[in-house]
Amino acid sequence: MATTPSNRTSAAKRPAAKRPTTKKTARKPVAAKAAPIKPAAVKPVAPASAAERAAAYAERAAHVQVGVVLTARDQVVELVGDVAAKVGSRDAAEKELKKLEKRGATAQTKARREVKKTRTRVERELRQRRNRVEREVKKNRTRVEREVRSLRKDVEALPQTLQTRVEGVVTPVRDVVKPVVERVQALAA
Repeated sequence: MATTPSNRTSAAKRPAAKRPTTKKTARKPVAAKAAPIKPAAVKPVAPASAAERAAAYAERAAHVQVGVVLTARDQVVELVGDVAAKVGSRDAAEKELKKLEKRGATAQTKARREVKKTRTRVERELRQRRNRVEREVKKNRTRVEREVRSLRKDVEALPQTLQTRVEGVVTPVRDVVKPVVERVQALAA
């Protein structure tokens, strides 16, 4: 990438003018506070060809990876520095190891407790669901069996009911038809 030279004004190139002093005392030179120099703004130039664009993307990807690696390195260096500061002697190292061991054992115990509690909860929920399903199945089976018995009784009683109804219809018809048949026979004779 091309950078442009910083634009300095002509006033900045000239030496500062001397002021006439009235006192003749010796003064200590004061360091002038220089404003931080900003790098010249770089305008990204759009690559002209597909190959240049691909190269620019690859370069950006490489820069990201390098940045991540440097950040990780800084964190590792900081961690090692912290550990080295804590562990200055053998006694301090043993004390730190015991502390870490106790913390690990506590975390492991807590994790086991959580796993056991979760397993117990899941088993209880499954038992409850199974019992609920079994109750529903039993209730439905009982209801269906009751309905089947009722239908069977109705079907078994149906022929008797039909016979009674037919007799109920046939008897009045027979009673009405009998005098007509007798009259027709009497007229025919």
